[in-house]
Amino acid sequence: MPDIFPSDAPDSGLAGRPALRVILAAPRGFCAGVDRAIRVVEEALRRYGAPVYVRHEIVHNRTVVEALERKGAIFVEELDEVPEAGHVVFSAHGVPKSVPEEARRRHLLYLDATCPLVSKVHREAERHFADGRHILMIGHAGHPEVVGTMGQLPPGTVTLVQNEAEAATVEAPAGPLAFITQTTLSVDDTADIIEALRQRFPHIEGPRREDICYATTNRQAAVKALARDCDLVIVIGSPNSSNSQRLREVAERAGAPRAVLVPKVENLDWSLLTDVRTIGLTAGASAPESLVQEVLAALGERFSLTLEERQVTTEDVIFKLPYPLG
Repeated sequence: MPDIFPSDAPDSGLAGRPALRVILAAPRGFCAGVDRAIRVVEEALRRYGAPVYVRHEIVHNRTVVEALERKGAIFVEELDEVPEAGHVVFSAHGVPKSVPEEARRRHLLYLDATCPLVSKVHREAERHFADGRHILMIGHAGHPEVVGTMGQLPPGTVTLVQNEAEAATVEAPAGPLAFITQTTLSVDDTADIIEALRQRFPHIEGPRREDICYATTNRQAAVKALARDCDLVIVIGSPNSSNSQRLREVAERAGAPRAVLVPKVENLDWSLLTDVRTIGLTAGASAPESLVQEVLAALGERFSLTLEERQVTTEDVIFKLPYPLG
């Protein structure tokens, strides 16, 4: 439940303060994969001491990255920035197979913080490849998860499909086909893309279990449950966070007149709240709850708040830390 309630909001009873209803989406914020990735870096720092190097942002959130930097993490783009015998963590998005191979060649001690649900997609891709299938990957070009997943297999064995239009025109080699997906996509968009692929390739093989992760599905369902009741939906998350961007899109498609993506409270355009009576508030899977509470506190300084939390499901997923930390 939220930390700030109407009775706790600063001066919430002051005469003349406009009323604002806030509907909090639940679940929101950190998922088990993000929580695990952060714990990997923190435990590595505790065991090995600073610095610990992290290849790419551990998760797509600057607040998280900056907090880990203050503890001694150093974020790099490639392994050649890591000194010999250094400790390096791979981000939650996963990496191509060439990255751990290079780490071993350079005698780096590496820890793999890849989300287990992303690793599941990697294993599916390997299974399809071993069975002689060409793979169509549904995802966004350049996203680290897509780069990492396609990098599990030899070049030319996976073809990227980004949208329904590409699904209708993609050229696939003759022979067996399979599809996999990025874990942080829009559930509805992905269903449309899969349907378009099945129309063209009736015998295409899909995953044994859906690739879009439980957290993405749950957060999108929570936003759908409140969107029609809101004049504005605020999604806390970084612009480079795929799941956060999808939440904003889902909110508007589900009936919210407007939805905005806000990295933190300092980035909120207060003019958007002019004449707004009800807002929805959620956070992407890589955004900490502290950012939500900061927005609530700022709202409480300007409005007389009425808070409601709308919960569509309860999450209890926990992932163990990887070897040798776990």
